[in-house]
Amino acid sequence: MDIKELVYELTKSVRNKVFPHLGKPSSRRTVDIAVGGDATFAIDEVAEEDVMEFLKKEGNIAYYSEDKGLVVYGKPKYVLIVDPIDGTRPAAAGFESACVSIAAAEYVSEPKIKDVFLGCVQEIKSGKIFLAEKGTGLEIEEDNREVDPILSSNTGLNSLFWSIGFRGRPAKELITVLGDLVDISSVDGGVFDIGSASYSMTRLVTGQLDAYIDIGKRMIDEAPEVKAIFERVGRGYVLNNNPYDIAASVLIVSEAGGIVTDGYGKPIDDYPVLGSGLKFQISCVAAGNMELHKKVIREIDAGIEKLKLLPKL
Repeated sequence: MDIKELVYELTKSVRNKVFPHLGKPSSRRTVDIAVGGDATFAIDEVAEEDVMEFLKKEGNIAYYSEDKGLVVYGKPKYVLIVDPIDGTRPAAAGFESACVSIAAAEYVSEPKIKDVFLGCVQEIKSGKIFLAEKGTGLEIEEDNREVDPILSSNTGLNSLFWSIGFRGRPAKELITVLGDLVDISSVDGGVFDIGSASYSMTRLVTGQLDAYIDIGKRMIDEAPEVKAIFERVGRGYVLNNNPYDIAASVLIVSEAGGIVTDGYGKPIDDYPVLGSGLKFQISCVAAGNMELHKKVIREIDAGIEKLKLLPKL
């Protein structure tokens, strides 16, 4: 099968295997530590096993996943960047915000975000699929019919509906950076910890959210002393977004006309797409339009300055 069909079918295969396990108490059992340091739950093992078996049969393909790292079969032309369950905790709890996320790039030395040419995200509970091809736009499939993407036109921070990356990030330090934005938007808008970067970012193309913000990596880059606090919260690891968390969704939002940058507001294109851990982690700010994105970045800039003024450890 061609690469688009492969990604599409693998996404559905993983979803079908994971779906019966949603919300079961047994799915919440931790069984290991992933390559990037996050906890591996029993439900993750189900998904990872399906990815491995599916791609082993296909052959001549490489993939990088949260738990397995880089796996190579035969002589691959493409590498898949796979997060079998982005939103493991929501999946274990039986919530809607759990997705299968798969991106594809040419199998070259050190591929970058800009090399991703195909991105697919499927909601595990609903089955809704987002499929983007670079330069050709975005397809959204819901209940066996195609629906159009909807980007928010909201430009006001007071009415901002947004989600935040919170898992593994120290609460006090994160709120030091984003607390003013939380307060500004808490009445006419709303802030959500959805537990999945893929689900959050795809809400930008359904019109449900205006922005997604994850600035953990920028916090460490600009205030290195907070790294020890991240490690304490992460039980020895720094837990921010890795490339596999957002590779597919970056393309999906971009192809719909949304704005995606790193936490500084700079292009994300040249970040490596294979790897995990602090060296590879990416801060991310996504918004439905440029005007809103600029306002959000200004709030983040001001918050980072407050972080730098916190008493040192």
